[in-house]
Amino acid sequence: MSKSTVRVLAVLTVLAPAVALASPALADDSHKEHDRTMTLHAQLDPFKVNKVTGHGTAQVRLKGNEAHVKMKVSGLLGGAPHAQHFHIAAKGVCPPESAAKVRNGKRFLNTTDGIPFYGTIGTSLTTTGDTSPASGLAVDRFPVGSDYHYERTIKLSDEAAKSLRNGTGVVVVHGIDYNNNGKYDDNLGPSDLDPKLPAEATNPALCGALKKSADGPVHGGQGGTQLAASDSPLTAATATGGAALLAVAGGAFLLRRRAGRQG
Repeated sequence: MSKSTVRVLAVLTVLAPAVALASPALADDSHKEHDRTMTLHAQLDPFKVNKVTGHGTAQVRLKGNEAHVKMKVSGLLGGAPHAQHFHIAAKGVCPPESAAKVRNGKRFLNTTDGIPFYGTIGTSLTTTGDTSPASGLAVDRFPVGSDYHYERTIKLSDEAAKSLRNGTGVVVVHGIDYNNNGKYDDNLGPSDLDPKLPAEATNPALCGALKKSADGPVHGGQGGTQLAASDSPLTAATATGGAALLAVAGGAFLLRRRAGRQG
């Protein structure tokens, strides 16, 4: 065996473990992604076409399928229940005012008008009990009043958790007072979700897309580490594996070239 061949084998022996470790690292990071804690925020803005002037905020701390939800809402119809949900798996945005339609001579936005934008109900943000879509109209288990704070830890379905992680989760608060008479009445006709309820009780009032917060401080300067948004552990592991492969290829090429010159 020539000296050049021995050198090539030595280089491969040293670098092979680094290459072998890169692939398991990728699989491990992918497996753990679901269990990483993620914080999302939403600014809840009013649907002015529905004669709403309120506003609010929402924060969701998500780990696996467990979500700790905090909401602060103000300026809605007092003394009335307000259904609230995570809508999921669509465009992940609130519908524009142009999505509203004229019905009974009045232009307003109902829940169905917004589905192409914010999606269907994924989670019912009730105060107690069930949080599935089946509780979407459980008016006796939603917050009541013009101003309220909501906080609850709940378990999401796989589909809902995935939608929030993928950036297509939207918080929607329902219940409007279109004619400003201090109660839900039939001035807009029956609800598109349940004809036994007035449309005012289920039409969307506030809406906000859930957006991921920063993953913590970015360190820079001498001795620090600064990662761009694309520099995830997955990317870093790929880079490590790629660098090792390039080193192997480069070392082998140089040794062959040197051996050729010696020959």
